[in-house]
Amino acid sequence: MTPTSVGMRCPVCAGEKTKVKKVPRRSPQHSYASAQFSWMDPSTWTVTGTLITINVLVFLAEVSTGVTLGGSKLAGWVYYHGVLYPPFLANGLDEYWRLFTSGFLHAGIIHIAMNMLSLWFVGRVLEPSIGKAYFAAIYFTSLLAGSFGAVLLSPNVPTLGASGAIFGIFGALIVVAHERRIPLWQSGLMPILILNFIFTLTVANVSLGGHLFGVLAGFATGWLVVHYGERLNRQAIVMAGCAALSAVAVIGAIAVAAAQSVPY
Repeated sequence: MTPTSVGMRCPVCAGEKTKVKKVPRRSPQHSYASAQFSWMDPSTWTVTGTLITINVLVFLAEVSTGVTLGGSKLAGWVYYHGVLYPPFLANGLDEYWRLFTSGFLHAGIIHIAMNMLSLWFVGRVLEPSIGKAYFAAIYFTSLLAGSFGAVLLSPNVPTLGASGAIFGIFGALIVVAHERRIPLWQSGLMPILILNFIFTLTVANVSLGGHLFGVLAGFATGWLVVHYGERLNRQAIVMAGCAALSAVAVIGAIAVAAAQSVPY
């Protein structure tokens, strides 16, 4: 091989002149149309980006109805009707939607910024690796499992935030990485998880139950994806397993709220 300005070439080709083909320059209008078409193409969408967009829009709705950017004041229609407050699941109110909607509410700009940055970092790694359907199933299962954990360990404390679901995504990423022979300690996955739980245990107003049960759901759903989805190609079993775990989380949260809550 002969070294040349364009890399290593064989002795026969080294003396030949590289052919250059000129491409016509696109007009700004053509480029804009192409970008617009790409944006409109559903195949270019990601679950991660969609979830971040929804969370941001909901936060803007919170702010417009009473929540302050700094989080010093939590008030307004969106907050009051979406936050997870276990007594509202019982006492004849049966506001079960809070188990889901609370995962899209945030207490201030720092809260949502940290969660969305974490979701973007973890989601852009895991989603292309396992696919949109599995990723969405893991996210929402972990969200509901995190709500169950919050009700179980904090039965009379309002809870909100996407961190339970994000911990689930992180737990699933660890399972998938382990299956694909990626070293958990050298890659930093395990140290980051441990640091996050140290943060959870040492910082006030952080939901231990939401984070703990979220990551446990991520481990479980990640195993379903690896074992049944990838090894056995049984997508229906993965989805059924995620649905079953979600149902158990919802039923468990309602039962715990009814047993432990005090009248509001």
